[in-house]
Amino acid sequence: MPTASKAHDAASPPAEISFAEAFIYWLKLGFISFGGPAGQISMMHQELVERRRWISEHRFLHALNYCMLLPGPEAQQLATYIGWLMHGVKGGIAAGVLFVLPSLFILIALTWIYLAFGNVPSVAGILYGIKPAVTAIVVFAAYRIGSRALKNAVLWAMAAAAFVAIFALSVPFPYIVLTAGAIGYFGGRIAPNKFKTGGHHGDGQKGYGPALIDDHTPPPEHSRFRWARVITYGAVGLLIWFGVMAVLFVQFGWQGGFTQMGWFFTKAALVTFGGAYAVLPYVYQGGVEHYQWLTGVQMIDGLALGETTPGPLIMVVAFVGFVGGWTKELFGPESLALAGMAGATVATLFTFLPSFLFIMLGAPAIESTRGDIKFTSPLTGITAAVVGVILNLAVFFAYHVLWPQGFSQPFSVQTLVTGFEWFSALIGVLAFIALWRFKIGIIPVIGVCGLVGLGYALIKPIISA
Repeated sequence: MPTASKAHDAASPPAEISFAEAFIYWLKLGFISFGGPAGQISMMHQELVERRRWISEHRFLHALNYCMLLPGPEAQQLATYIGWLMHGVKGGIAAGVLFVLPSLFILIALTWIYLAFGNVPSVAGILYGIKPAVTAIVVFAAYRIGSRALKNAVLWAMAAAAFVAIFALSVPFPYIVLTAGAIGYFGGRIAPNKFKTGGHHGDGQKGYGPALIDDHTPPPEHSRFRWARVITYGAVGLLIWFGVMAVLFVQFGWQGGFTQMGWFFTKAALVTFGGAYAVLPYVYQGGVEHYQWLTGVQMIDGLALGETTPGPLIMVVAFVGFVGGWTKELFGPESLALAGMAGATVATLFTFLPSFLFIMLGAPAIESTRGDIKFTSPLTGITAAVVGVILNLAVFFAYHVLWPQGFSQPFSVQTLVTGFEWFSALIGVLAFIALWRFKIGIIPVIGVCGLVGLGYALIKPIISA
C-alpha cells in the first residue's frame, strides 16, 4: 500500500505551496548557498526541480536563460524569478532578499574579525579545506547542467567553443552571450529541432514527475505582462534609489564616502555581465586605486571570504564597503565597526536593487515567450555557451586552489610539481566523488572538508617539525 501511494504521489504534481513554506526554503537557501553561481544554480535545480518538483526542468531553464542575459548575480536573480513566479512580487522580494541577507550578516561579522583580530590559523585551515570542495561543487554543477541542457552535438559544440573562447582567447563574456544568442536565433530558424527547449525529451520529465509549475501550467495572473505594472514597478524602484541617494547626499554631501559608494556600486551593478569575476577588475580599480577604500591584499582576502561564504560571490562588495567605511573612519575613530556595517549595507543595497527591477520588469515578458521558438532558441544557445563558461570558472578555481602561489618561473615540470597542493587535490577529488557517486549533499561535503582542512592545519606543523 505505501508503494502505491508513493507511485501516486510521483505521478501527481505537489500540493500548492504556501508563502510561509516557500519563505522557510528561501531562508534556508540563503545560509547554505555555497559554491558560487554554478553551485547555487545546481543546488536550486536539485531541490526545486528534482526533489520538491515546485517547477519543471523547462520552466527552470527558461528562467535561467533570461537571468544569464542580465547584468548582476544570475543565481540570486533566478531565485527572485522563481519566487516571483510562485507568489508574485512578495515571493520574488522574499526569495531575492533572503538569498543575500544571511551572506551580508556573515560577511559583516567575518570582516569585523578580519580587521579587528587579523588572520587566525584555525580559520585559515578551515578555508584550506573548503576551497577544493567549492571547486568540486562547480565542476559537479557544470556536469549536471551540461548533461541536461546539452541535448545534441550542436549544443555540445557551442559549449566547447564558449570554453575555448573565454579560456584560451579571453573573449569577454558579453560577446560570447551575444554570439550564442545569434547562433541560437538563426539556428532555430534553420534547424529548430536542435534548439528546442522543454522536458518532453529530457531526463528531467522522465525522472522527476509532474511539477507544481509544469511545462504547460497556465501562467498565474500576476505573471501576465501589463504596461501599468511595468511603469509602477519601475517608478517604485527609481523612487527607492533616488530616495536613498538623496538621504546620503543631504547627510554627507556628494563627495561623502557613503554617497560615492552608492554611486559607484550602482554603476558596478549595471556592468556585471558575466558574473562576479567579470566585474572584479572594475571593483578593484575603483575600490583600491581610485577611492582607496582598501588595499590590493585586502581585496584578495575579501575575495577568499566571498568564495567560502554562502550567497553570490559579488557579495565581495559588502567586504569592500565595510573596509571602506572602517578605514576612512566615516563615522569617526570611535565608531569604526558602525561605519563598516553602514558601508557594507550601502554597497549591498545599490548592487542588488537593479537585479530586483530586472526581474519585476522583464519576467512577465519572458514568461509570455515560452512557447515561441523565435525567443526560446536564442536562450537555448546561451544556455549551451554558459555551460562552457561554468567549466572555465571551475578551471579558474582549480588553478588558484591547487597552485596558490602560481606557476614558478622559469616554468618547468619540476616547478609545476613543486608548487602543487597535493592534499587540496585529494580533498577536491574526494568531494567530487561524494557529490557524484554517493549523492551526498553539498553542506555535509563542505562541512567535512572544512574539518579536514582544520585537522590538516593543526597537524602539519607537527609533521613538518
